[in-house]
Amino acid sequence: MSDEHREMFRQLAVYSHVGMSFVFSILIGLGMGWLLDHKVFSGKTAPYLTFVFLAFGIVAGFKNLWALTKKINNE
Repeated sequence: MSDEHREMFRQLAVYSHVGMSFVFSILIGLGMGWLLDHKVFSGKTAPYLTFVFLAFGIVAGFKNLWALTKKINNE
């Protein structure tokens, strides 16, 4: 494999990692909030904890996105 193809696959892996980490952090936050609402507190707090943890997941996703783009720019 040529160096050109190797670099292309490396960049593809880095950018797909950025996208997947953003989406997964949002889904994990949403899942944790739903789990707390429906399983731990038996629906008494629904949908408040789901929204709170969804917001935490979105913030964590953007924080991770910011850190990864700074890392990519430094390379």
